[in-house]
Amino acid sequence: MGHRLTKIYTRTGDDGTTGLGDGTRVAKDNARVEALGTVDELNSALGLLLTESLPPEVVSALTGIQHALFDLGAELSIPGHRIVSDRRTDELESQLDRWNAELPPLKEFILPGGARPAALCHLGRSICRRAERRVYSLSRLEPVSPAALRYLNRLSDLLFVLARLLNQAAGSGDVLWQPTPRDEPGS
Repeated sequence: MGHRLTKIYTRTGDDGTTGLGDGTRVAKDNARVEALGTVDELNSALGLLLTESLPPEVVSALTGIQHALFDLGAELSIPGHRIVSDRRTDELESQLDRWNAELPPLKEFILPGGARPAALCHLGRSICRRAERRVYSLSRLEPVSPAALRYLNRLSDLLFVLARLLNQAAGSGDVLWQPTPRDEPGS
């Protein structure tokens, strides 16, 4: 195991910079820091979701995802470093297929809501989409592992399906979008 934090504040970031894992100092609004921070925010949202009463299989899956997101954060903190492999995406796809098979086909758009665990899952999904956008933005400036982008894309899909599954388990069902009726011409 690497270094342990013995002192939480260092004052080195008071000038608007932060240190990457390789020791490089960059601006706190650097694209890499934005990507890394959003992945961390996603991990925190999943931690909040894990405070809910969830089935053991869901707890196990989300805990594994949190570890994978920490690996992704480590990868993003060191330019050129690779940790996340396509194996992680394959695992998500297998889980996604199992959970989706338990749900009725979706014929309508759904709103992010329903039971509290499902709503928290939707929150995680939307943060995941933002993390994917931030990592993609970084990839336009510096090399980023395509596996990382695939992982985040599939994770948002999994969180969408999990939200539906959690609503079903709570007896809430999907919250269907009701489009606002358009005003009729001439009225």
